Amino acid sequence: MSIRDEVAAAARRLAAEGLLIGTAGNVSARDGDRVAVTGTGVVLAACTPEDVTVVAPDGRVLEGALVPSTELGLHLGVYAGSVAAAVVHTHAPYSTAIACVLDELPVLHYQQLALGGAVRVAPYATFGTPELAAATVAALDGRQAALMANHGSVAVGPSLEKAVENALLLEWLATLHHRASALGTPRALTEAQQLDVITQALTTNYGSTQEHE
Repeated sequence: MSIRDEVAAAARRLAAEGLLIGTAGNVSARDGDRVAVTGTGVVLAACTPEDVTVVAPDGRVLEGALVPSTELGLHLGVYAGSVAAAVVHTHAPYSTAIACVLDELPVLHYQQLALGGAVRVAPYATFGTPELAAATVAALDGRQAALMANHGSVAVGPSLEKAVENALLLEWLATLHHRASALGTPRALTEAQQLDVITQALTTNYGSTQEHE
């Protein structure tokens, strides 16, 4: 499967999960010095390989007929400043709601530590601008996901599959915060509790399949 096929398939999956609505959102993956990104104006639920454009690190189009996403600068900024292999930007309902209210998403559940801890909210900036790209890249420092104030979310990963999973996890965590807030004041995990979780995960190889002896 080509990188364009993979990006198109990821876009369709995210749309099926309700994270990508209509043409809102974009997905990319890096393969060496080539970046495949969904084209602007593409209905992501029906994304095909022909709807994905391949660009160079400087944004020059190498393959494909469509203009790349208006958030191309964000994707290229992430790749320039990290080892991420994929970027997923969505307007997922609960993640976007959180981004309209909070300055960060606190750690209520230990699974959030897979994203690096509290999820920062990048300051608001107009979509498609260098200011938004810079603010979001900064919010991603040391994290696998970030929120964009009054806009949406972005998740990254060492593979396209993992970036998609991180986007899904972020939406689940945002939904959890919403539901917990409806019941009362959410109780965040302390730093000590978070450290205990990390220690336990490392000790038990948590999250990986293991054969019994």
